[in-house]
Amino acid sequence: MASSALKRIIPLFDRVLVERFAAETKTKGGIHIPEKAIGKVLNATVVAVGKGLKQKDGNHVPVSVQAGDKVLLPEYGGTKVEIDDKEYFLFREADILAKWE
Repeated sequence: MASSALKRIIPLFDRVLVERFAAETKTKGGIHIPEKAIGKVLNATVVAVGKGLKQKDGNHVPVSVQAGDKVLLPEYGGTKVEIDDKEYFLFREADILAKWE
């Protein structure tokens, strides 16, 4: 359940707030993976989105992802934000690589 502080955060323009999936620490066979061997998790869930970019005529171009969507992120980038001891990341919509179901 999202906290009240998280519900009040609304990204600006075309920015998207995401929460990365937890890294797998165990293989399907039950072997524990050491921390140094765990790669960066590139999958995330969209938590909040901005209104979109504003065109010269004043209309907004809506963001193509919505809260709850699962997305694929680039290996590097984004701005880390800590809310209630949880890590979230802000990305521009153009930096998100794909949406998956």
